[in-house]
Amino acid sequence: QVQLVESGGGLVQAGGSLRLSCVDSGTIISIKNMGWYRQAPGKQRELVAAITRGGITNYVDSVKGRFTISRDNVKNTVDLQMNSLKPEDTGVYYCNAVPDIARYWGQGTQVTVSS
Repeated sequence: QVQLVESGGGLVQAGGSLRLSCVDSGTIISIKNMGWYRQAPGKQRELVAAITRGGITNYVDSVKGRFTISRDNVKNTVDLQMNSLKPEDTGVYYCNAVPDIARYWGQGTQVTVSS
């Protein structure tokens, strides 16, 4: 059974940095395009960063230049380096395939950015 486990969230002041990690108990990360999704309070979950199997990345405009997604297909991990964090980056962050697969949603990791 595939399990994606996110970690690395926390409380940080605006301008700070966090690095999120996603570990896969199976082999999904090694064979799928992957992404980091964010669900802000009162909003729908959105894809903020994506990476193909070959390492091509794409970002939503609001995080371009601040977030960097990376993957390790051998270790089955996907990371999200978040710099220059803003209060609007607050939310629960999840990793999943792109497009997402319902049964792969994990618990996510909470990121809170204070102003």
